[in-house]
Amino acid sequence: MAEIAPNTSYVAVLGWSLRAIEAIDRFNRKYVVVAPSWAEEYAKDNAIPYIPWEFERLNDRSIELYERLAEEGVEVAVPLFEETVEWAGAINARLQNKPRLFPQSLLFRDKSLMKRRAQLAGIRVGVFEEAHDRDDVRRFLMRVNKALLKLDGDPNDPIHMKPFDKAGTYGHRVIKTNEDIDAISDDEFPCLLESHLDGKEFACEVFIHEGKIRFLNISEYVHLGYSVFIPASPALEEWRPQIRKAVEHLIQAFEIEHGLIHPEFFITHDGNLHFGEVAYRVPGGNAFELIERAYGFNAYQAQVLVSDPKATEAEIQAFFPREVVDAKGFAGCFLVYPKQRVISDIDMPDAVENDPYYEKHDLFMPANPKVAERVAFGNHYGTVYFFGDDSDRMRELLLKQEEYDFYR
Repeated sequence: MAEIAPNTSYVAVLGWSLRAIEAIDRFNRKYVVVAPSWAEEYAKDNAIPYIPWEFERLNDRSIELYERLAEEGVEVAVPLFEETVEWAGAINARLQNKPRLFPQSLLFRDKSLMKRRAQLAGIRVGVFEEAHDRDDVRRFLMRVNKALLKLDGDPNDPIHMKPFDKAGTYGHRVIKTNEDIDAISDDEFPCLLESHLDGKEFACEVFIHEGKIRFLNISEYVHLGYSVFIPASPALEEWRPQIRKAVEHLIQAFEIEHGLIHPEFFITHDGNLHFGEVAYRVPGGNAFELIERAYGFNAYQAQVLVSDPKATEAEIQAFFPREVVDAKGFAGCFLVYPKQRVISDIDMPDAVENDPYYEKHDLFMPANPKVAERVAFGNHYGTVYFFGDDSDRMRELLLKQEEYDFYR
């Protein structure tokens, strides 16, 4: 563990991530990891400060975790995953004597509440409704397409169906027909329904301290769920002033003082910026790894830093580089999903390994050669990483990866 900086907060990290733990262990904050009991042996063997807890759901025993952490001297809880956001809100509300932090955390976990809060604040969002059964979905699909002046025989514009409280695209359905609606199972309700937004979708990683943006990265999606690079291309970075203004509006609307947010936006064809959704945890798609490769700072450490109310202005200024200007190049990655149903070995294409932008991969051969059914974008078989100085070439290279099968 690194030497602890004086006058800083004792931090509880909620969730188990070796990348996060290794980074925070090298940082200048006292920390403890709160994770399920299966992590206990590893934590003990590797001298990782650890408290066991199961995060299945908030219940009458939830106060026990707060009491344990308060007794330990913890001052701030930092969530790593979607499932620990509510826990962090509940714990911080008590540790910091700020009761509103818990209901605030619910806004990040319930996509419907999130959209409604954004709408109430005057943030531009698409049309949305809650659905409790398949008839609600049929009515929403019909009303949206009627409003779009669709005639009999015209194909429907799609609508999107999402769980209220799942991370990323888990459980996300695109609905166009009654057959799509018939395929929905009863256990997927209640859920959120949204109209479709055409345009360029992108994400941000925003580090906030004392209600101010301390670092704003724009991640450019090449193909959502497959490929992304950091920082964004000059064409997308031209939107930075409008994006920054939209993020500041979001911070104000959700009353965020400290921590990391991961909002997604759309730039529509008519040149308007629309809010998609926002998360209050580590983003997917290896964004933290790409930030470190492009900028040189560790984003897990940055998350802990801005979550600490005791962090000083001088400390924050010294930690973060200048956005875009200080990037060493463009860092990109491609998420690999095998194209075959059964695989026998990894087969890295020579064209990939010999490309000057190629850096490394973490593909793995699973114990079961039968390829798992794809669920959203969360069960890829590893990542291929690239780095270079031209965003156009990075985009072309990442699209090219879709032609390869990295397994045989």
